[in-house]
Order: sequence, then structure tokens, then C-alpha cells
Amino acid sequence: MQLDSRRGESSPTRTPMKKELSQEEIDKVFQGTKPETKPEPADTGVAVFDLSHLDRIPKSQLRALHMVHENFVRNLASSLSAYLRSYVALNLVSLEQISYAEFLEGLSFPTGIAYIGLSPYDGTAVLELSLSLMFTFMGVLMGSKGRPGAPLQRKITDIEKSIMQTLLRVVLLDLREAWRSVADIDFSVQSLASEPQLMHVLAPAEAVIVIAVDVRVGEVTGLMNLAIPSIFIKRLRNKFEQLQRVRKAHASEADHFIVAELLQDVALELKAYIDGGKISAHTLADLEPGDILMLDHGFDKPLKASLNGEPKWDGYIASLKENLVFEVSGVSDTVPL
Repeated sequence: MQLDSRRGESSPTRTPMKKELSQEEIDKVFQGTKPETKPEPADTGVAVFDLSHLDRIPKSQLRALHMVHENFVRNLASSLSAYLRSYVALNLVSLEQISYAEFLEGLSFPTGIAYIGLSPYDGTAVLELSLSLMFTFMGVLMGSKGRPGAPLQRKITDIEKSIMQTLLRVVLLDLREAWRSVADIDFSVQSLASEPQLMHVLAPAEAVIVIAVDVRVGEVTGLMNLAIPSIFIKRLRNKFEQLQRVRKAHASEADHFIVAELLQDVALELKAYIDGGKISAHTLADLEPGDILMLDHGFDKPLKASLNGEPKWDGYIASLKENLVFEVSGVSDTVPL
């Protein structure tokens, strides 16, 4: 006991108290100082799939589409040349798969846009013609020579839309014929516009197949772009597979040998024709056996030879061992006789 001199009272002496930590408390202290680590994900074998690309089509189907539109471009060049009565050259530039938003970003403003129905299937395709090409088409139809003029940057009028609809029927007719090897599709013009951003026929993220065709009319060149929804093409996947199965393969050297062996004994008719000029019907009627008819055809003049009635070669009359023979000088390019 100690006496408190101030109060004259005694007070107990305070001794420090010792606190013992339990094992659970010690573990908590050390756990708090350890860096947090994330558990490694278990390998479940699940692959990441982008749901926004459900409408993408495989490259094998893209190759089949390329073949279809090569035929379309080749036939359309002949059809437009005949319709416009002017030389038209077309070339398939590219065929790619992009989003509809990317397609719209690549278009000029204003431009010529045709929205195409795909009956009897649901969906809408988009056909774009540059203004220079569109006004050139209309100018040729009205009698111009297809020469480049001042660039026009304006919307097309209702009268011009009517003229373009007539021209587009020629384009879509050849497109229908090219697609006939895949499916019977009635491509038809639903509407014409100059501002593609105002017509929301497809979602911006929807994938489309864009076929770019370079078109030359006279001295004017421009692009024609056809955008077809990929989801529409995916619905015809089975028909494209059938098209690939019936595609002709290149014949091998052994195939050529077999065909040549089979054709060895085939009988062919070869004839050489001489243009002998004209005679009167009276002279022809008086001809008798033994008469000699003078033909106005010298040995130095060319003549033609036909194979089974179809002209094949150009050549000359020659003599060999007291016989008249036909000497081939080249391949004929004339129409059948």
C-alpha cells in the first residue's frame, strides 16, 4: 500500500494488464497483410461468340457469289450496250462483307439509291449509282455521246426517277437471270432516293454483301454498288451448296486423252467453198455433162473450209501430185454457212 500525501488515503498500485491474442485473431492479422489474389478461371471449354455476327457467311459461299455476279456483269454489259446503243464496259471490282453502316459511310452525298425488293423472300437490297454515271445514262438515252461534262451535285427529279426506273429494269432482269442458277428471285425497284441516310431499311450493324462494279459509258466512268443483306444469303445456303456441287471441274490430262481416243473414229464432213461469181439462169439451165464452167476465182484468192457445215478455216487452192488440195492459212472468224 502507498499513502497519498495529498489526501491521506491509501490507493492500490496499478500494474499493466497483458492481453493474449487467440489463434483466430492472429490469423486475421496476417491475412490482412497478404495481397489479394484472384482465383484462376477454370478451363470449361467454352469459346467466346460474338452475337452481332450471326449473319456473317463463310468464304466458300462468297466464292459462289463471286461466280454468280461475274455472269451478271458479263451479261449486263451486252444488255446495256444494246439498250443505250452505245459501248458500255463493266468490270467486277470487289465483293466484300461489311456492315450496313460502313456501306453508308462510303457513299457520296447526294447519290442515286434504288431500294430493291427480293420477292418471294423477305428483305431489301440497295443499289447505288454515282450521280455522274446516272446522269450519263440519262444523257445517252436522250441522244448525247456519253462525254464527261460539268459534275452535277443535286437530287434527281421525279422525271429523272421515271427514266432511271426503266433503265433499272434492264439491270434487274440480268440480275434475276444470273441468280436463276441459285434461286428464282424477282428483283424489283421499290423506291428511288438521293439521301440514303434517310431510309432505314437495314439496321446499321447488319452485315451486307457489297458487290462493286466499275461501269464505263463512252468517256465517263463510275461505280455501281449492290448491297445484299447477308442474312438473306444465309437462308439460301443449301442452294449455294448445290451450285458448288454441279460446278464443272477442270478436265485432267487423262480426261483429254480418253475423249481424244473416243473421237478418233468419228466421221466428219470437210468442205471447201469457192465463190465462183454469178451466172444467168439461162446458162445454168443449158449446162450438160462435159461442159466446162469458168469460175472467176484464181489460185491466189482465199476461200473457206467448213467442218460439218460450220466455217472453221481460211485457205487457198493448191496442187499436190496432180490433185487440187486445200491449204490452211488460218482460223475463220465468220458466221456459219
